[in-house]
Amino acid sequence: MTDTRRRVKVYTLNEDRQWDDRGTGHVSSGYVERLKGMSLLVRAESDGSLLLESKINPNTAYQKQQDTLIVWSEAENYDLALSFQEKAGCDEIWEKICQVQGKDPSVDITQDLVDESEEERFDDMSSPGLELPSCELSRLEEIAELVASSLPSPLRREKLALALENEGYIKKLLELFHVCEDLENIEGLHHLYEIIKGIFLLNRTALFEVMFSEECIMDVIGCLEYDPALSQPRKHREFLTKTAKFKEVIPISDPELKQKIHQTYRVQYIQDMVLPTPSVFEENMLSTLHSFIFFNKVEIVGMLQEDEKFLTDLFAQLTDEATDEEKRQELGMDDTQVRSAATDIFSYLVEYNPSMVREFVMQEAQQNDDVSKKLTEQKITNKDILLINLIIEHMICDTDPELGGAVQLMGLLRTLVDPENMLATANKTEKTEFLGFFYKHCMHVLTAPLLANTTEDKPSKDDFQTAQLLALVLELLTFCVEHHTYHIKNYIINKDILRRVLVLMASKHAFLALCALRFKRKIIGLKDEFYNRYIMKSFLFEPVVKAFLNNGSRYNLMNSAIIEMFEFIRVEDIKSLTAHVIENYWKALEDVDYVQTFKGLKLRFEQQRERQDNPKLDSMRSILRNHRYRRDARTLEDEEEMWFNTDEDDMEDGEAAVSPSDKTKTDDDIMDPISKFMERKKLKESEEKEVLLKTNLSGRQSPSFKLSLSSGTKTNLTSQSPAANLPGSPGSPGSPGSPGSPGSVPKNTSQTAAITTKGGLVGLVDYPDDDEDDDEDEDKEDTLPLSKKAKFES
Repeated sequence: MTDTRRRVKVYTLNEDRQWDDRGTGHVSSGYVERLKGMSLLVRAESDGSLLLESKINPNTAYQKQQDTLIVWSEAENYDLALSFQEKAGCDEIWEKICQVQGKDPSVDITQDLVDESEEERFDDMSSPGLELPSCELSRLEEIAELVASSLPSPLRREKLALALENEGYIKKLLELFHVCEDLENIEGLHHLYEIIKGIFLLNRTALFEVMFSEECIMDVIGCLEYDPALSQPRKHREFLTKTAKFKEVIPISDPELKQKIHQTYRVQYIQDMVLPTPSVFEENMLSTLHSFIFFNKVEIVGMLQEDEKFLTDLFAQLTDEATDEEKRQELGMDDTQVRSAATDIFSYLVEYNPSMVREFVMQEAQQNDDVSKKLTEQKITNKDILLINLIIEHMICDTDPELGGAVQLMGLLRTLVDPENMLATANKTEKTEFLGFFYKHCMHVLTAPLLANTTEDKPSKDDFQTAQLLALVLELLTFCVEHHTYHIKNYIINKDILRRVLVLMASKHAFLALCALRFKRKIIGLKDEFYNRYIMKSFLFEPVVKAFLNNGSRYNLMNSAIIEMFEFIRVEDIKSLTAHVIENYWKALEDVDYVQTFKGLKLRFEQQRERQDNPKLDSMRSILRNHRYRRDARTLEDEEEMWFNTDEDDMEDGEAAVSPSDKTKTDDDIMDPISKFMERKKLKESEEKEVLLKTNLSGRQSPSFKLSLSSGTKTNLTSQSPAANLPGSPGSPGSPGSPGSPGSVPKNTSQTAAITTKGGLVGLVDYPDDDEDDDEDEDKEDTLPLSKKAKFES
């Protein structure tokens, strides 16, 4: 049997001054070589991992509280606590700590909490103890002044606390409280309020145990009713004794547990309702009060867990269908509370160990499959729902208008399907197994609201809550596109998911339309030809172009996001998508000239087509690029002359740029494709120059387009005549700053290749910035002698 004496829970104090449970394990003490000293070690009872490794420093202040707690600070803002299951274990570890620090184990604190100045320390050393005035009615004002004067000094606070403990002073003060109330001595009651409030600020567990005892706590609350700042005293005791009623839905037989519940409720009431809101300087002085309440609750939960009769009765009534709704509410378990509690529990499990949750749901699926097979043989339907599908259904059916619960559940699902926290072993890969399970058993449940709402050309339901839900679903699907590979790709293509998603581009809610566009943008960003062929085959740019045209002249996020997607295609030179867009949607986009994205796509498309029609030209460009030289300007002319005067027979190995078969070609054979190319080049020259000069820096023009849909699979996109040019628009002749306006001369900042002529020979020179356009090289080829052009044929 496991030794329960050393069984502990490890807690750390967070930024909100709340204790966080770090796990349960068994504590020991021993010498740790790495830390060079005796240390406290806590190993988890679940897997033996190290929960805590803390060196027992000689100067650290350790406190023992409530017989089963040890609390200390490792750094300025890092407090730790060990909560023992048994008092004996706490005493053993406390003795070890005191032994290392050379302290008497009978004390509850091993060090002064805060250092003081040397002068204060010297002054206080001269008076070893603090002498309290006699507890009399006439000296209440003196006592109040003593308490108030001791609070600023940590050492004086410590001495005052010891004096109050040793002389049983608190009980004497509470006897005076009864006298003052009987005599209606308001001044004395005001002094008692200040005294009791000051004792709270001493932040001492031993004093709290006296004040919160059954015989004292109501009198302490009574003292705090007489706040001098109020004209009339509060009636806290009346509320606690007459209004607040303790109702046992299920009888509690343990009197100690019942007393602990009463005490915790009253102390919580003192903290929340009775004590004034602490100032910034007083807040840390009440940390022990927070800890007292927290560990009381921990103890109550532990006692309930050990009471088998209580838990048996509780769950018996909860699962009994005969239990009426009123009784269920008394048990504290209505539907809303159950859902909230279940979500919190599931959240803790996923955050603590997502792999454990994934393993459970896969085992559950396997068991369900086995049961379903047996039931199928008996012609019975299995109605059990997988846990993860139950979570998805709760997310979809969230009744909160802001979908707070759905957002939380979506975050948990995202954690579960995130490959970054999945394990991989020699025998199995969690990613492969779980994603296979998820896409087989769960993905159809997740996408059900999306598929149900996108059966037509526009969303069938477009209210705000439905739009929010679909946006959450799209967010998770977009995450899957980014982090999963063939699973999501197969699902999208086989189920035609992208087409359904793009129906949401017609939503009246801009955030939902943008979510749909973001989903497609993520797919295009992968530059996967399987996705590209699917997009082209189904003409899935049509909803995007339609949304772009319907957006009209509005300069908004939708406009920018769509342009960015087409710009990505142009910059990344995705040839298949470029050709598809230009061949099918150019007529609708050709008049958009406030950005150069679409004309740039057209230019890419034409260059691509020319390469396909004239493979020799493409080969020549490649060779030209490979034979460019960058030289210092001072040696340029000499090197050019040497290069052009060099005979083919004098070239070294590796320098010959002409294959033997090409040496037999005539000049006409060489020039024929070049001449044809140059003719087409001249025909388009004026148009391309206009494209390059139309970059607008001052205004925008958004012509009004009309999208005409044909009954065929392929969509016919046509444009109306552009709207009249408005003043300041890119197309208006007189718009100031417009590159195309009269009197303005556009500047071309790109450096062109220089042609150096010497002795009848012409050479190409590249500058560092001259790497943009292959067409410039072709223009300069006409200046080369034919004898040298032959060298560049491939």
